[in-house]
Amino acid sequence: MMDFRMDTFLAVCEHMNYTRAAQALHITQPAVSQHIRYLEKHYQVKLFCCEGKQVGLTPGGEHLLRAATALKNDEHFLREQLIHASQGSPALKFGTTITIGESVISRPLAAYIKRHPGTGISLVIQNTNELLHKLKAGEIRFALVEGYYDHKEYDSLIYRTEPFVPVCALGHRFVREPKTLKDLLGEALLVREPGSGTRDILEKALVTRNLGLQDFGRMIEIGSMHVILQLLKMDMGISFLYRRAVEEELRTGELRELKLQDFQMEHDFAFIWNRGSIYGDEYRNICREMQQA
Repeated sequence: MMDFRMDTFLAVCEHMNYTRAAQALHITQPAVSQHIRYLEKHYQVKLFCCEGKQVGLTPGGEHLLRAATALKNDEHFLREQLIHASQGSPALKFGTTITIGESVISRPLAAYIKRHPGTGISLVIQNTNELLHKLKAGEIRFALVEGYYDHKEYDSLIYRTEPFVPVCALGHRFVREPKTLKDLLGEALLVREPGSGTRDILEKALVTRNLGLQDFGRMIEIGSMHVILQLLKMDMGISFLYRRAVEEELRTGELRELKLQDFQMEHDFAFIWNRGSIYGDEYRNICREMQQA
């Protein structure tokens, strides 16, 4: 079991405020301070630095946070494994981003289910930010994401690398056929919600060209890949998506890929889990098995 004072440390890291951490844990603020002092004495390192009312992590605190997060996740996993072992039914709980959940995971997951008929499966489909939060909280064991993540906090295994392309309805009419990214700026842009990996990748690609989402003629924010695809087919705008997510529509001719001279981009789909987890080898084996499907 994790020391209860480590739970206090994690609560302070989450809220970056001793009072709110105390409220969340239903203990007093002096108790929070006492727990942090104990950990600092035990590890012989300062964990937090304070500037006025602002609380921040020291380098030592950041290191402990990564380790404590992995330990908490592993403890959740161990408890579940023990429960399911006594019942004779192991369980696998993981997450995928919406793009991967809707267009990639079905085949490898089906293959895994067939090879492991006694394993219970719990799959969470959310955006990248939400999955990272669940990993830190120990609510899922690993995640398959296409968005950016901190390599210092997570171990990873690349699942595949996918082209990221601009698309529109087959019959969409432009003022003139676009040849560069700037030729698209007058268009309505269909884009995912903040926290989505797909949106984050697009925003970072635009920044390198001194552009932003606001530079398009109109932005339509949608939290569903399915709805974005439907709106694209109805010629409601353009979008930037993984080719894998639209390959069926490209094949049938409902959508077309826009070939731009200055926008050729690929990005990884990656399995990630908390860095330092004692179950890292087990996660790698599961991920490699799904890669083979």
